[in-house]
Amino acid sequence: MTQLDALRLREGLMALDAADPARAERVRARSSAYVTAIAPDYPGDLATGALRDEENLPSSMDHVACPALDPDSGLCDLYAARPITCRTFGAATRVSEDTLAACELCYTGATDEEMERCAVTVDPEGLEGELLATLEAEGVRGRTIVAYALNVEREPGDAKLRGEQGSE
Repeated sequence: MTQLDALRLREGLMALDAADPARAERVRARSSAYVTAIAPDYPGDLATGALRDEENLPSSMDHVACPALDPDSGLCDLYAARPITCRTFGAATRVSEDTLAACELCYTGATDEEMERCAVTVDPEGLEGELLATLEAEGVRGRTIVAYALNVEREPGDAKLRGEQGSE
């Protein structure tokens, strides 16, 4: 996921902390446990969570639930702040001019043309790209995973993106 998704998740966790501190603490505990469990095989910076090799995520990560998911209810504790990957899961998604990503289970037997008609363009106006450029200018770079995004309270570019005073 992008650093913009990570920012949204951190903001969602702060909002959850204000509304339900015990639930927010459970999310933090799951995130910390997840990071500890995957650390030996993590293909990125263990301090920041920035991925170096997104294509080769270890198979040990395949069967570990997202730390935002409540294991008792199966619901996302940060649903309103979930990453774009989660928001578009299942839908045929236009990720670039020549790449259409789609969940194979949702489109069993569908032709390429049928999937194309269902496609959703994630960032048609380029706003995500502009915000990501702002984060990168602040030194926040690279893709990451949910567990790392939730293991930090704030990143350097968070305040500027929110338009907070003194962030110029």
